[in-house]
Amino acid sequence: MGTPDFAVPTLESLLAWPGGQVVAVITAPDRPAGRGRQLQASAVKVAAEAQGVPVLQPTNLKSPEFQAELRSYRADLQVVVAFRMLPETVWNMPRLGSINIHASLLPQYRGAAPINWALMHGDTETGVTSFFLRHEIDTGDLILQDRLAIAPTDDFGSLYDKLKVAGAALARRSVEAIAAGTAPSTPQEQREGLRPAPKIQKETGRLDFNRPVAELVNWVRGLSPIPTAFAPLPDGRILKIFRAQPTPDDAADQPLAAPGTWASDGRRYLRVAAADGWLDLLDVQLEGKKRLPVKELLLGFKLPAQTV
Repeated sequence: MGTPDFAVPTLESLLAWPGGQVVAVITAPDRPAGRGRQLQASAVKVAAEAQGVPVLQPTNLKSPEFQAELRSYRADLQVVVAFRMLPETVWNMPRLGSINIHASLLPQYRGAAPINWALMHGDTETGVTSFFLRHEIDTGDLILQDRLAIAPTDDFGSLYDKLKVAGAALARRSVEAIAAGTAPSTPQEQREGLRPAPKIQKETGRLDFNRPVAELVNWVRGLSPIPTAFAPLPDGRILKIFRAQPTPDDAADQPLAAPGTWASDGRRYLRVAAADGWLDLLDVQLEGKKRLPVKELLLGFKLPAQTV
């Protein structure tokens, strides 16, 4: 059970496993996409159909018709990766239950956006976890975990790609252990300091320049390339920000200014004052325009008034 390309490596790994058979794939219904609003299949559906695997696309997981069809496959186990919340009648249907592959080291970052929030909080390590589904989201007994270092250069896009590969390997090992009857089942510990990972809302991306520079850099990393951090220019136009860094040491003597103050020399840099220094914007997109390195943007862009 999965929908985006994050789930495809896991499907491919299980299809290649000689110890079992993928009897069906459950994914989201086709949705309109692009300017022409043509119906587009999910990445998981495309991968499944390429291998001749039956695909179910229910609109209602509680539908008796869907559940009867699902039951007809008599699956021993369901593997869930980046899908949606399941009713108990669905996750409890197989004789071995259902497992989920989650892109964090549970119990840290329970929720829909663990990769984003790990980066936005400046973590240096994350990982993938397999666990048995239970009533409360992301709280079931742990099976296996693999740790992964977060590089200083990682953003959401690069870390997503690393974790979808790690998740596939973990899923394969977890399914093998379950089939062999050797899978651990360890209750998640409840401890202080756990951070949630709620769904990213549009306003989550609005940069608050009253925060320190390092925090803003991490916020940009955690939202790049999608859904993208942003800030309004002095004239109100929205600027999406894909990469940013603390102002280099050779420019650090620029006088401090009130947070949210914009500055540019019109050629080399575009920066904004934060709580404890200046933030250099490196890769941006002006509304209605294409994404550009700042130096290219500045060839045809003049910073609006009301700046230093």
